[in-house]
Amino acid sequence: MKSIQEILHPVVTAKFWKELVIMTLGMTVGAAAVYYFLMPSKLVIGSISGLAIVLSELTGVEVSLLVTIINAILLVLAWLLIGAEFGAKTVYTALILGPLLEFWEWVMPYQSLIEPGATSVMNDPWFDLLCFVLLLSISQAILFRINASTGGLDILAKIVNKYLHFDIGASVTIAGALICCSAFLINPFRMVVIGLIGTWINGIVVDYFTDALNKRKKVCIISKDHEKLRQFITGKLLRGCSIYHLIGGFTGEEKVEIVALLTKHEYADLFKFMKENEIDGFITASSVSEIYGNWRSGKVRYESPKAITNPVKEA
Repeated sequence: MKSIQEILHPVVTAKFWKELVIMTLGMTVGAAAVYYFLMPSKLVIGSISGLAIVLSELTGVEVSLLVTIINAILLVLAWLLIGAEFGAKTVYTALILGPLLEFWEWVMPYQSLIEPGATSVMNDPWFDLLCFVLLLSISQAILFRINASTGGLDILAKIVNKYLHFDIGASVTIAGALICCSAFLINPFRMVVIGLIGTWINGIVVDYFTDALNKRKKVCIISKDHEKLRQFITGKLLRGCSIYHLIGGFTGEEKVEIVALLTKHEYADLFKFMKENEIDGFITASSVSEIYGNWRSGKVRYESPKAITNPVKEA
């Protein structure tokens, strides 16, 4: 039997509450995108919100209530058909979307933003689409950064992936396209095509924002002052680095190269340190958008860096 401390440990950590706040803010932005730009124009994008808009038009039930019901049904199906692959993050984000739509209606109803004679907030389906994609992509990028999602369509895609054996990317596309096509029940052909294009653009923009949020700099420096640089990187920036022994192609001299992965601000701090200390070196830098393995995101130092007098030669 687990003790009460062991059971409650995941929810009493600072990381848990930080991610809860991030998920809530991310879903609040996503809910604003749906409420202000999808619902007034009745645009149907490949998402659970799009399906809820279609069903709302056919049944008269509130979109926010339908979103909550559909997500609850999908979560039950995921539990029955997939198992425990979906954790608390998916449950939380899927179930708060409906209440957050109600929240935005309470804060500022979209009717108050629509000018007389206009059919939507932007009064143009293409502008509504662009505003929706921009806000939703930001929301999704924030959630993906902490390994969360908006629920809904991701759950449906996982079910398609498991039972029809499509890869997950194709599963998302299929699920989104089917939802877009359901708009034929309430919208003319032109609006359905706009919805399909919007689904495609959304994927591109999400990738852009995700890469921007995750971008790091891979810095390679060849310098005689490599030990000073190593101490600054490990002792001040609190980042790891690798040291390589090499031979110059023109001079034949033995040199040392130090390689580190840094954030944008740390990269600037490193250059400032080199300038202030008049450290000369040959520097190359490239952008990295994906990192796997032990990347320390917090400024926590576990031990002091050990001195290295002779870099280990590579075989």
